Amino acid sequence: MLLDNSELGKKSAYKDQYDPSLLFPIPRQTKRDEIHISKDYQFEGCDIWNAFEVSWLNSKGKPVVRIMQFRIDANSLNIIESKSFKLYLNSFNNTKFANEKEVLNTLQKDLELNVKGVVSVKSSHVDKFDDVHSIYQINDTCIDDLDIEIDDYEINPSKLKIDSNTITSETITSHLLKSNCLITNQPDWGSLIIKYEGPKINREGLLKYIISFRNHNEFHEQCVERIYMDIMKEIKPQKLLVYARYTRRGGLDINPLRANYKYDSNLEQMRLVRQ
Repeated sequence: MLLDNSELGKKSAYKDQYDPSLLFPIPRQTKRDEIHISKDYQFEGCDIWNAFEVSWLNSKGKPVVRIMQFRIDANSLNIIESKSFKLYLNSFNNTKFANEKEVLNTLQKDLELNVKGVVSVKSSHVDKFDDVHSIYQINDTCIDDLDIEIDDYEINPSKLKIDSNTITSETITSHLLKSNCLITNQPDWGSLIIKYEGPKINREGLLKYIISFRNHNEFHEQCVERIYMDIMKEIKPQKLLVYARYTRRGGLDINPLRANYKYDSNLEQMRLVRQ
Protein backbone atom coordinates (compact mmCIF):
# COMPACT_ATOMS: atom_id res chain seq x y z
CA MET A 1 0.00 0.00 0.00
CA LEU A 2 1.31 3.46 -0.93
CA LEU A 3 0.68 4.88 2.54
CA ASP A 4 2.93 2.26 4.14
CA ASN A 5 5.81 4.51 3.07
CA SER A 6 4.39 7.58 4.82
CA GLU A 7 5.00 8.75 8.39
CA LEU A 8 1.30 8.57 9.23
CA GLY A 9 0.69 6.58 12.41
CA LYS A 10 4.40 6.20 13.14
CA LYS A 11 6.79 7.80 15.63
CA SER A 12 8.65 10.50 13.73
CA ALA A 13 11.78 12.54 14.27
CA TYR A 14 10.86 16.20 13.95
CA LYS A 15 13.47 17.86 11.74
CA ASP A 16 13.97 21.59 12.31
CA GLN A 17 16.03 22.29 9.21
CA TYR A 18 14.31 22.83 5.87
CA ASP A 19 13.61 19.50 4.15
CA PRO A 20 11.14 19.39 1.23
CA SER A 21 11.58 15.61 0.94
CA LEU A 22 9.28 15.26 3.97
CA LEU A 23 6.21 16.02 1.84
CA PHE A 24 4.29 12.85 0.96
CA PRO A 25 1.98 13.16 -2.08
CA ILE A 26 -0.93 10.76 -2.62
CA PRO A 27 -2.59 10.39 -6.04
CA ARG A 28 -6.19 11.63 -6.04
CA GLN A 29 -7.24 9.25 -8.77
CA THR A 30 -6.84 6.08 -6.70
CA LYS A 31 -9.81 6.96 -4.51
CA ARG A 32 -11.64 8.71 -7.34
CA ASP A 33 -11.66 5.46 -9.30
CA GLU A 34 -13.42 3.87 -6.32
CA ILE A 35 -16.30 6.37 -6.53
CA HIS A 36 -16.34 6.48 -10.33
CA ILE A 37 -14.83 9.89 -11.00
CA SER A 38 -13.14 9.72 -14.37
CA LYS A 39 -9.69 11.15 -15.00
CA ASP A 40 -11.27 13.73 -17.31
CA TYR A 41 -13.69 15.11 -14.71
CA GLN A 42 -12.94 18.72 -13.77
CA PHE A 43 -14.10 20.17 -10.44
CA GLU A 44 -14.58 23.77 -9.56
CA GLY A 45 -13.03 23.94 -6.13
CA CYS A 46 -9.98 23.46 -3.97
CA ASP A 47 -8.57 22.17 -0.70
CA ILE A 48 -7.97 25.02 1.73
CA TRP A 49 -5.38 24.33 4.42
CA ASN A 50 -4.95 26.73 7.34
CA ALA A 51 -1.68 26.29 9.24
CA PHE A 52 -1.42 27.86 12.70
CA GLU A 53 2.06 26.63 13.64
CA VAL A 54 4.40 28.13 11.02
CA SER A 55 7.70 29.65 12.06
CA TRP A 56 11.17 30.30 10.68
CA LEU A 57 14.24 32.42 11.49
CA ASN A 58 15.02 35.75 9.88
CA SER A 59 18.53 36.60 8.67
CA LYS A 60 19.52 37.60 12.23
CA GLY A 61 18.26 34.35 13.74
CA LYS A 62 15.12 35.87 15.28
CA PRO A 63 11.98 33.69 15.04
CA VAL A 64 9.10 34.79 12.84
CA VAL A 65 5.60 33.38 13.40
CA ARG A 66 2.78 33.46 10.87
CA ILE A 67 -0.57 31.87 10.13
CA MET A 68 -0.61 30.47 6.59
CA GLN A 69 -3.36 29.58 4.16
CA PHE A 70 -2.67 27.15 1.32
CA ARG A 71 -5.11 26.77 -1.56
CA ILE A 72 -4.56 23.58 -3.56
CA ASP A 73 -6.57 23.28 -6.75
CA ALA A 74 -9.02 20.36 -6.72
CA ASN A 75 -7.79 19.29 -10.16
CA SER A 76 -4.19 18.80 -9.04
CA LEU A 77 -3.00 15.23 -9.45
CA ASN A 78 -2.10 14.67 -5.79
CA ILE A 79 -3.12 15.55 -2.26
CA ILE A 80 -0.57 15.95 0.54
CA GLU A 81 -0.73 13.57 3.50
CA SER A 82 -1.36 15.81 6.51
CA LYS A 83 1.31 14.52 8.90
CA SER A 84 3.96 14.91 6.21
CA PHE A 85 2.76 18.50 5.71
CA LYS A 86 3.19 19.17 9.43
CA LEU A 87 6.67 17.62 9.47
CA TYR A 88 7.60 19.68 6.42
CA LEU A 89 6.39 22.93 8.02
CA ASN A 90 8.30 22.09 11.20
CA SER A 91 11.46 21.79 9.15
CA PHE A 92 11.34 25.58 8.71
CA ASN A 93 11.59 26.17 12.47
CA ASN A 94 15.36 26.65 12.74
CA THR A 95 16.02 27.58 9.13
CA LYS A 96 17.09 31.13 8.21
CA PHE A 97 15.42 32.93 5.34
CA ALA A 98 16.30 36.34 3.96
CA ASN A 99 12.69 37.55 4.05
CA GLU A 100 9.06 36.42 4.09
CA LYS A 101 8.78 36.47 0.30
CA GLU A 102 11.48 33.82 0.10
CA VAL A 103 9.49 31.63 2.51
CA LEU A 104 6.27 32.03 0.52
CA ASN A 105 8.02 31.27 -2.77
CA THR A 106 9.65 28.19 -1.26
CA LEU A 107 6.36 26.88 0.07
CA GLN A 108 4.56 27.41 -3.23
CA LYS A 109 7.34 25.82 -5.28
CA ASP A 110 7.59 22.72 -3.08
CA LEU A 111 3.85 22.18 -2.86
CA GLU A 112 3.22 22.63 -6.58
CA LEU A 113 6.00 20.16 -7.31
CA ASN A 114 4.34 17.58 -5.07
CA VAL A 115 0.65 18.07 -5.87
CA LYS A 116 1.36 18.63 -9.57
CA GLY A 117 -1.11 21.47 -9.78
CA VAL A 118 -1.77 25.09 -8.88
CA VAL A 119 -1.12 26.22 -5.29
CA SER A 120 -1.44 29.67 -3.74
CA VAL A 121 0.04 30.64 -0.38
CA LYS A 122 -1.07 33.52 1.84
CA SER A 123 0.48 34.71 5.09
CA SER A 124 -1.18 36.54 8.01
CA HIS A 125 0.29 38.23 11.06
CA VAL A 126 -1.04 36.59 14.20
CA ASP A 127 -2.43 39.86 15.58
CA LYS A 128 -4.18 40.69 12.28
CA PHE A 129 -5.64 37.28 11.43
CA ASP A 130 -9.15 38.11 12.64
CA ASP A 131 -9.24 41.16 10.36
CA VAL A 132 -9.17 38.85 7.35
CA HIS A 133 -10.65 35.62 8.68
CA SER A 134 -13.40 36.63 11.09
CA ILE A 135 -15.77 33.98 12.45
CA TYR A 136 -18.57 33.34 9.96
CA GLN A 137 -22.08 32.77 11.27
CA ILE A 138 -24.01 30.33 9.08
CA ASN A 139 -27.55 31.63 8.62
CA ASP A 140 -28.66 28.91 6.25
CA THR A 141 -30.89 25.94 7.03
CA CYS A 142 -29.24 23.67 9.60
CA ILE A 143 -30.85 20.22 9.73
CA ASP A 144 -29.21 18.99 12.94
CA ASP A 145 -32.35 19.38 15.10
CA LEU A 146 -34.42 16.97 13.03
CA ASP A 147 -35.81 14.21 15.27
CA ILE A 148 -34.58 11.10 13.50
CA GLU A 149 -33.65 7.59 14.61
CA ILE A 150 -30.29 6.16 13.54
CA ASP A 151 -29.98 2.39 13.40
CA ASP A 152 -26.72 1.97 11.50
CA TYR A 153 -23.52 3.85 10.66
CA GLU A 154 -22.66 2.26 7.32
CA ILE A 155 -22.56 4.64 4.35
CA ASN A 156 -25.59 4.00 2.19
CA PRO A 157 -26.31 6.48 -0.64
CA SER A 158 -29.86 5.14 -0.91
CA LYS A 159 -30.64 7.19 2.22
CA LEU A 160 -30.56 10.20 -0.13
CA LYS A 161 -34.13 10.74 -1.35
CA ILE A 162 -35.98 13.30 -3.45
CA ASP A 163 -38.79 15.05 -1.56
CA SER A 164 -40.22 16.81 -4.58
CA ASN A 165 -39.39 17.14 -8.27
CA THR A 166 -40.05 20.86 -7.98
CA ILE A 167 -36.76 22.61 -8.70
CA THR A 168 -35.39 24.10 -5.49
CA SER A 169 -32.39 26.31 -4.80
CA GLU A 170 -31.17 26.16 -1.20
CA THR A 171 -28.24 25.81 1.15
CA ILE A 172 -28.30 23.12 3.84
CA THR A 173 -25.80 22.79 6.67
CA SER A 174 -24.93 20.25 9.34
CA HIS A 175 -22.34 20.18 12.12
CA LEU A 176 -22.74 16.43 12.62
CA LEU A 177 -20.15 15.33 10.07
CA LYS A 178 -17.54 13.02 11.57
CA SER A 179 -15.22 10.62 9.84
CA ASN A 180 -11.95 8.94 10.81
CA CYS A 181 -8.41 9.10 9.46
CA LEU A 182 -7.82 6.37 6.89
CA ILE A 183 -4.73 5.07 8.71
CA THR A 184 -4.73 6.16 12.38
CA ASN A 185 -8.52 6.01 12.95
CA GLN A 186 -8.34 9.37 14.75
CA PRO A 187 -11.64 11.29 14.54
CA ASP A 188 -12.07 14.14 12.08
CA TRP A 189 -14.86 16.57 13.02
CA GLY A 190 -16.44 18.89 10.49
CA SER A 191 -19.30 21.13 9.45
CA LEU A 192 -20.86 20.42 6.08
CA ILE A 193 -22.34 22.97 3.68
CA ILE A 194 -24.38 21.80 0.69
CA LYS A 195 -25.64 24.31 -1.89
CA TYR A 196 -27.69 22.95 -4.73
CA GLU A 197 -30.28 23.69 -7.39
CA GLY A 198 -32.46 20.79 -8.42
CA PRO A 199 -35.11 18.40 -7.06
CA LYS A 200 -35.74 19.06 -3.36
CA ILE A 201 -33.67 16.78 -1.12
CA ASN A 202 -35.40 14.95 1.70
CA ARG A 203 -33.73 16.42 4.78
CA GLU A 204 -34.24 13.47 7.12
CA GLY A 205 -32.57 11.16 4.60
CA LEU A 206 -29.76 13.64 4.02
CA LEU A 207 -29.03 13.92 7.74
CA LYS A 208 -29.00 10.13 8.12
CA TYR A 209 -26.56 9.95 5.21
CA ILE A 210 -24.25 12.57 6.75
CA ILE A 211 -24.27 10.78 10.12
CA SER A 212 -23.47 7.49 8.39
CA PHE A 213 -19.90 8.75 7.87
CA ARG A 214 -19.38 8.59 11.65
CA ASN A 215 -17.28 5.40 11.58
CA HIS A 216 -16.00 5.77 8.02
CA ASN A 217 -12.24 5.83 7.41
CA GLU A 218 -11.20 8.20 4.63
CA PHE A 219 -9.26 11.42 4.19
CA HIS A 220 -11.10 14.77 4.27
CA GLU A 221 -10.82 15.35 0.53
CA GLN A 222 -12.09 11.86 -0.26
CA CYS A 223 -15.11 12.16 2.06
CA VAL A 224 -16.22 15.39 0.40
CA GLU A 225 -15.87 13.92 -3.08
CA ARG A 226 -17.82 10.83 -2.03
CA ILE A 227 -20.65 13.01 -0.67
CA TYR A 228 -20.61 15.11 -3.84
CA MET A 229 -20.80 12.08 -6.14
CA ASP A 230 -23.50 10.33 -4.11
CA ILE A 231 -25.73 13.41 -4.18
CA MET A 232 -25.11 13.80 -7.90
CA LYS A 233 -26.06 10.17 -8.53
CA GLU A 234 -29.12 9.98 -6.27
CA ILE A 235 -30.59 13.50 -6.58
CA LYS A 236 -29.19 14.68 -9.94
CA PRO A 237 -29.11 18.43 -9.16
CA GLN A 238 -28.27 20.87 -11.95
CA LYS A 239 -25.91 22.73 -9.61
CA LEU A 240 -24.10 21.31 -6.60
CA LEU A 241 -21.50 22.55 -4.12
CA VAL A 242 -20.24 20.44 -1.21
CA TYR A 243 -17.95 22.12 1.30
CA ALA A 244 -16.59 20.70 4.58
CA ARG A 245 -14.93 22.88 7.20
CA TYR A 246 -13.00 20.48 9.43
CA THR A 247 -11.67 21.30 12.87
CA ARG A 248 -7.97 21.72 13.49
CA ARG A 249 -5.66 18.80 14.26
CA GLY A 250 -1.91 19.13 14.68
CA GLY A 251 -2.06 22.84 13.93
CA LEU A 252 -3.76 22.28 10.55
CA ASP A 253 -7.34 22.38 9.36
CA ILE A 254 -8.30 21.05 5.92
CA ASN A 255 -11.37 22.34 4.11
CA PRO A 256 -12.26 20.66 0.79
CA LEU A 257 -14.72 22.38 -1.54
CA ARG A 258 -16.16 20.77 -4.68
CA ALA A 259 -18.67 22.25 -7.12
CA ASN A 260 -19.83 21.97 -10.72
CA TYR A 261 -20.22 25.74 -11.19
CA LYS A 262 -18.29 28.93 -10.50
CA TYR A 263 -19.14 29.85 -6.93
CA ASP A 264 -18.56 32.99 -4.87
CA SER A 265 -14.85 32.92 -4.00
CA ASN A 266 -15.63 34.56 -0.63
CA LEU A 267 -16.74 31.11 0.52
CA GLU A 268 -13.09 30.10 0.62
CA GLN A 269 -12.38 32.66 3.35
CA MET A 270 -15.08 31.30 5.64
CA ARG A 271 -14.04 30.33 9.19
CA LEU A 272 -16.51 28.73 11.57
CA VAL A 273 -16.72 28.93 15.34
CA ARG A 274 -15.14 25.48 15.81
CA GLN A 275 -12.11 26.61 13.82
